[in-house]
Formats: sequence, structure tokens, C-alpha cells
Amino acid sequence: MMQSGCAGPQSAAPAPAAPSVRSSANASSTPAEPSPEPVREGRPARPNLAFRPTRIELPGGSSAAVVPAATVNGVLSVPENVQHVGWWDGSALVGDPYGATVIAGHIDSATEGLGFFSRLLSLRTGEQVVVRGAAATDAPDATVRHAAFRITSVRTVAKDALSSDSQAFEQDGPRRLVLITCAGAYLPSRGGYQSNLVVVAEPLG
Repeated sequence: MMQSGCAGPQSAAPAPAAPSVRSSANASSTPAEPSPEPVREGRPARPNLAFRPTRIELPGGSSAAVVPAATVNGVLSVPENVQHVGWWDGSALVGDPYGATVIAGHIDSATEGLGFFSRLLSLRTGEQVVVRGAAATDAPDATVRHAAFRITSVRTVAKDALSSDSQAFEQDGPRRLVLITCAGAYLPSRGGYQSNLVVVAEPLG
């Protein structure tokens, strides 16, 4: 799967095919190889506590809105507004029994400057991230929910290896939070940033 929008300064048990993260017109881009549209299959009934993320809070208290991000021709379209981030709607909900909850965003934009996920560059293992959101539609109420995660790894992955080597998008492993943005050298002639920063965090409690 590719991530959209890193063209300028910016970013399974049988499971959904991993998308790529592509560049947008005015923001930085994070391409990878296109793949089929994700289809959620074989996932057991969700617990009532599962929820769609609507806000993320990073260490230090900075927070941003999280909006659904779909794929088009295998490319994950993250929000054009670099102060917002996108939850891949082919990935796990927060609280699902297994799989990665994937949230991606631009590192910066040629017109808007640094994006919210530029903060990922300063994250360290052991720090905590909090995700908030509304209960799933099959839940008995619409109570706002939250979940805390501890960062277990922060690493840079070549953009063309994002879907195949980083395991960021796998939906058959333990439940976890995966945050993605652009990183590495920015080469306009080669489509923008040449790498992705991948942050993985495990649930607390």
C-alpha cells in the first residue's frame, strides 16, 4: 500500500491488502507499490468497546483530529490538511481483538509548513500515545472512548518497502497502533520523500 501526499515537504489472516501511502498535490508524498482495495474479511464480531479513532494525543499533550482515510487503486489518501491525520478504514478499530490500527499523516506541506505528524520524528520507545473516539455503531451507547498505547519501536523504512517489509499494515497479528509519516531524503525527481517513519505501539491494559 502507498501513502498519499509526500510529494513536497510531507507523507491478514486473510486481511486487507496493504495500501501504499501516496503524495498529494501540495503536500509531501509517501509512495509505495499500489495494491488492491482493502476488504475486511474473516474478522470476528467486535467487542462493544471497539471504536473508530477520532483524535490522537502524542507525548507532551499535542493532539489532532483523526478522519477516515480510504484507498484508491491501492493508495492510502491521507488528509490534505497536514494538521489532521487519517485512520486507514481497512485496518482494525481501536479495541479490535487483533490487527494494526493504522494512522498516517503528512510530515509537512509546501504551502502549510510542518504537519502534525512531524512530531513523530521526536518520539521515543516507552512513551505513551492516547487515541480517543466514538463507540462502534453496534455498541450499546455512543460514549466517547479512549485507549493508551506504549511505543515499542520507531524505525525508518524505504518507501518502496513500506507494505512488504515493515509489516505495518498486517491485520493478523496482535492488536497494536501503527503511526506513519514521511522521512528520509526529499527528492522531487523521484516523487518526494524516499522513506517512511513507522511508529508501533502496544496497548496498555
